[in-house]
Amino acid sequence: MKKERRNFELVTEYKPSGDQPQAISQLLEGLAKNKKHQVLMGATGTGKTFTMANIIKNVNRQTLVLAHNKTLAMQLYIELKELFPNNRVEYYVSNFDFYQPEAYLPARDLYIDKDAKRNNELEMMRLSAKNALITRTDVIVVASVAAIYASQNPVEYGEVFFELKVGQSISKRDLLSFLVKTGYTRNDNNLSMGEFSAKGDIIQISPSWTDSFYLRISMFGDEIEALDIMDVLNNTVKEKYRMFTIFPAADYVTQWDKLNHAIENINKELEERVQWFLDNGKLLEADRLAKRTKYDMETLAEFGMCSGIENYSAHLDFRPKGATPFTILDYFEKDFLTIIDESHMMIPQTRGMYNTDRSRKETLVEYGFRLPSALDNRPLNFEEFTSKLNDVIYTSATPGDYELQLTNNEYVEQIIRPTGLIDPTITILPTTNQMEVIIENIHKVVEKKQKVFITALTIKQSEDITTFLQGRNIKVAYLHSELKTLERNEILVDLRKGVYDVIVGVNLLREGLDIPEVSLVCILEADKQGFLRNTRSLIQTVGRAARNAEGRVIFFANSISQAMKEAMEETDRRRTKQIEYNKINNIIPKTIIKKISDFGITDSKIRSAIDQINKSKKDKQKQKENLIEKIRKEMLEAAKEQNYEKAAELRDLILEIQAE
Repeated sequence: MKKERRNFELVTEYKPSGDQPQAISQLLEGLAKNKKHQVLMGATGTGKTFTMANIIKNVNRQTLVLAHNKTLAMQLYIELKELFPNNRVEYYVSNFDFYQPEAYLPARDLYIDKDAKRNNELEMMRLSAKNALITRTDVIVVASVAAIYASQNPVEYGEVFFELKVGQSISKRDLLSFLVKTGYTRNDNNLSMGEFSAKGDIIQISPSWTDSFYLRISMFGDEIEALDIMDVLNNTVKEKYRMFTIFPAADYVTQWDKLNHAIENINKELEERVQWFLDNGKLLEADRLAKRTKYDMETLAEFGMCSGIENYSAHLDFRPKGATPFTILDYFEKDFLTIIDESHMMIPQTRGMYNTDRSRKETLVEYGFRLPSALDNRPLNFEEFTSKLNDVIYTSATPGDYELQLTNNEYVEQIIRPTGLIDPTITILPTTNQMEVIIENIHKVVEKKQKVFITALTIKQSEDITTFLQGRNIKVAYLHSELKTLERNEILVDLRKGVYDVIVGVNLLREGLDIPEVSLVCILEADKQGFLRNTRSLIQTVGRAARNAEGRVIFFANSISQAMKEAMEETDRRRTKQIEYNKINNIIPKTIIKKISDFGITDSKIRSAIDQINKSKKDKQKQKENLIEKIRKEMLEAAKEQNYEKAAELRDLILEIQAE
């Protein structure tokens, strides 16, 4: 299919400010000089997304934006969609709300079947991303680590598109057969995404890539008489088309003749593997594999789909053994641009996926649950991932060693915030009598109606500090990993409301902890070695006080570690530049104003509903489903209003209710 060529249109009333103009200029210059790797070291709140948007507009290429979790990916997706309303901005993450991969534990002889709750909305967005990349050039795809997981050959996927035209001659039987072979299922009663209905001369198709409309095909005998786009709610004609392209309804769809060939190859591998098990006296494994695979092949031959079809992807794509699988990366044009956000987190995450997946699948193959070719349904290893990239821009407040080595420790800097806020001051105090010092500082902060974060190294220490402060009549709460989403949110909302003045925790680097009322961060045992006290973690923790104009940090330590020294030097360097900029431009830093309703889950009705469900003995499952639907609506509404933190917490709450 020929692609529609369009330019990116950046729609905004804002102009680059602070460090943004020079960052944009330097990055564009690097791309012009064919620098394959560049690093943007941008402090939190400096508008890195806006800088990236300007880069995308100027280079005018298909762009992949990688984020290390769904929350951050959704935030970037919504921001870029607003900046590029006339272009295709897509979202590509795992299409499961809950996912338990297939596994076998030999020591316990325990087989764990794949258990997943597929999210139709995410599936729709994944397919929309593929369709956009195949049909247009002005496409931005915001993706999680799902981008390195196996997908169908883009050539195969592109060949199963189907164009319908008014006046076209096609038998109703052939049209319905095509829909089934491309993943659509028939439902003549209640149409939903990826389904079709056929009543008389009217065929209705609900596309897999959108829930905003359905296509009504009016036929007169074997001729298409009309193609109407129908409004889902009002059931009225929104638009009339002369031609309409039907995209596949599933990730894996193959032309029928090729599918039959693939099934032959799978059966041939099955025969060889079963014989190997028999030759080695593994009768149980041979029987297990034969039954499972034969059932899958019968289903695949009948419907063109089967459960766990991804395990046969190597055969369906006709890939040689061990060959690199296709991913969403293969749907991009060769000159595409990649932006890796929070690269210090994303790069290590990408590195770790291959070995974890491989270990689990090797066990399944060894004990006859899967064919050896299932090993080729896998994520890319790190070398394969990097080989598929073209030009890459890594963005982070604390870039990792990998990306800095690629650029010989050169980076483009962006540390000036449009709000004028500067990085907090850092003071080092000895550990002697540290709790009394902390209490004294808490009282000073509370008098200004501000808040305090205290971060310790161990759970026991955090609990002891919380108990000690409670004994001194300080309103304090302990934030720990065992808290459920709703409980965690209630603590943070209560902190902002004034129920608490202090939060104690081990790892305060999690999302959603950028609270503007926090003006003091106390870091205990700051000189200790380890992940939570290395240079990058210290800089990130210091940043928790960067949302308040009076932000400051206290390092409690008996010596100055190298990590502390580097973190303080970097913070001082940034402060100096930020203060100088504010002086030249007559900017007075002001604390970010954020309504309490804009943070976390404040609806007590949700808590009440959960309690009622847990106490109820009647129709408990139905009540849970109704509550989940209510929360899902609130989540989508929060996302539309750009309240990303609340949307993320509501999503996590849904998962918790489903898991109970």
